[in-house]
Amino acid sequence: MKISLTKKLSLGFLLAIITSILITSLISNYRIDKEFNRYLLDEHKSKIESIVKLVEDLYTGSNGYSNLNKDEIQRYAVSQELFIEIKDMKGNLIFSSGSAHLQNRSKSDSMMGSMMHKGSNNNLGEYLEANHPLLKNGNTVGYLVAGYFSTSYLTNAALAFTMTLNQSFMLSAFITLLIGLVISIILSKQISNPLIKITSTANQMRDGHLDIRCSIKTKTKEIHELSNSINYLAETLSQQEMIRKRFTSDMAHEIRTPLTTLKTHVEAILDGVWEPTKERIEVFSEEIDRLTKLVDNLRNLAKLEQANLNLNKTKFNLSNELNGIMNNFELLYSKSGFTLASNLTGNIIVAMDKDKLKQIMYNLLYNSYNYLNIGGEVQITLVQTEKHIVIKVKDNGLGIAEKDLPYIFERFYRSDLSRNKNSGGSGIGLTITKSLVEAHNGKIFVESQLGAGTTFTIEFPKSLLSSIE
Repeated sequence: MKISLTKKLSLGFLLAIITSILITSLISNYRIDKEFNRYLLDEHKSKIESIVKLVEDLYTGSNGYSNLNKDEIQRYAVSQELFIEIKDMKGNLIFSSGSAHLQNRSKSDSMMGSMMHKGSNNNLGEYLEANHPLLKNGNTVGYLVAGYFSTSYLTNAALAFTMTLNQSFMLSAFITLLIGLVISIILSKQISNPLIKITSTANQMRDGHLDIRCSIKTKTKEIHELSNSINYLAETLSQQEMIRKRFTSDMAHEIRTPLTTLKTHVEAILDGVWEPTKERIEVFSEEIDRLTKLVDNLRNLAKLEQANLNLNKTKFNLSNELNGIMNNFELLYSKSGFTLASNLTGNIIVAMDKDKLKQIMYNLLYNSYNYLNIGGEVQITLVQTEKHIVIKVKDNGLGIAEKDLPYIFERFYRSDLSRNKNSGGSGIGLTITKSLVEAHNGKIFVESQLGAGTTFTIEFPKSLLSSIE
């Protein structure tokens, strides 16, 4: 059985509050009862010591206990609920308070106990007596017998105080529980309601509504970050869906053109309209080459996730390697009237995958070549900084619109819908380039201005440097 987050949080908070109240009440009640009983016992002992001191003070050496104020002692015995007897050294009884007042106290306390405990008997405990020597100038001059019930220190006032204290604990616990219940419901809703909205947004995204966004006002950091993450996911999926549709449309167009050409030419030959000449068969070959290139681009997609697993690092001179790559492109650029220049720091020895480096540079140089204007120029720069090996490929070509820059490395993305197959590929090259750079723990950045050119910057970590043996 599933339970909603609101109920679960409310029950959790409530259980924690109840547990805290019970523990606090039990410990507090135990400690207060213990200390209060100790206080009452000390008071009880103090009463007995007071009557002993009083009797000692009334004793005179010449007249003995003749000055004893028996009425005063009787009042003290009644008020303090004690049985008091005074005897001289020979055991003769000088004074006795009697026990009638103790019996009356027993009856009244039993009634009090019935009221306080709803009919339960109030047990006064066993009756106890203790002999206390009466001293005068350090000599024993008699004895005082103090009798009392073992729980006589629990006076009506003490019992009333204890009852009030327990009622206060119960009332406080009830009020705390009520407040805790309200707070737990509020807190649980503050946590669960945003999560319910986020869940609803995620479910709508699952159903294909990628334009949905989660708008939540909350001061909870984690929920705010979760909401932003869901919105980012929706934005990313929406962009990927747009790119996928654009790629599907582009690829359909790219494939349809050579297939249409092949189909019309073959039908013409089959119908006897055309002769299968060498020139027409060469057209077939060119169209097949175009289809092969498209298939190769699609196959390269499968290699993207494995790029960092297939590195074959060797030690070589990066400066010389970039010079060699430029030489390979020199003829292509010069035939089109373009200039390929360089500014390379010499003798930088690295441990990298040479083939992957070539693929990175080929992709960037072909990309720049495709978007150069007449008389365009591309410059390659290689420098070594304190932390990085930096390669820059800068051109003065068509440039990239600012709105397209965040997506330029996305799969299948093409920044200009109007570009045809001669000026733009299928949108895979830069994605592969980025993947290969990151496989070497590097980073690639792009800066561009529409109509002014583009600069690609690659930063490889300095850890790829290798000493010359």
